[in-house]
Amino acid sequence: MPDTKVQSLDRTFNILEVLAHEPNGLTLAEISDKVRLPRSTAFRLLAVLLQREYVRKASETNRYRLGPGFIELSSNYLNSLELKTESAPFMRELASALGTVVFLARRQGDMMVYIDKQEQFTSLRKYAIIGEQRPIYCTALGKALILDMDDEEIRSLLSNTTLRKFGPHTHADVGSLIEDIHQSKARGWTYDNEEAEPGINCVAAPIRDYRGHIISSISTSWALESRPDLEPEKVAVHVMKAAGAISAAMGFPGKK
Repeated sequence: MPDTKVQSLDRTFNILEVLAHEPNGLTLAEISDKVRLPRSTAFRLLAVLLQREYVRKASETNRYRLGPGFIELSSNYLNSLELKTESAPFMRELASALGTVVFLARRQGDMMVYIDKQEQFTSLRKYAIIGEQRPIYCTALGKALILDMDDEEIRSLLSNTTLRKFGPHTHADVGSLIEDIHQSKARGWTYDNEEAEPGINCVAAPIRDYRGHIISSISTSWALESRPDLEPEKVAVHVMKAAGAISAAMGFPGKK
């Protein structure tokens, strides 16, 4: 006897595949006929898809069509692929201009995750950090990812997060972080001054998509002992240029 959950899943995909080839939509009766299901079963499965916005129903025609849920579901995956492709030359240029390591990151809840890395010289460790997570509150990359959030959104995001001390200047509380974010918004870039690790500085800037939404961040970091010549304000000029170029490649029309 087939597993009822697997059977329902298979039937649901049959409905979606049928609707994918019908831009004008189909009625319940037409869907039922095409997927060879009783109308009551098709209706029940469509109700779940409607709730999750994978399907929409036009009230005037009673026709079902694919909904916006699929756009959101696929856009994160497609944007990630496109983002890495579009950002690669600008990351290489930034790494070459400063002689530093360059990172690309995205947000996952109250953490940021590395999705790419570039440095002047190829290294077997290039991909070692990709996929690793770091706290948002003590990293330049993480702070750049929340520059669009207001104070309450930041407090809500970190409501269940304990701010651990990783470096001599790690923020001790959310209030201190919010003050930092205010300053970062005014200048357009974020700064990690030995917050995530002693002796390491990092500057980051947000990357936006065609809607103006922050979808990623780019940074460069350096050891204070080996690169005393690097000043955050001057490094930020290069980082913001790279972030702007990648944003433009992702369809961002201009300043927000």
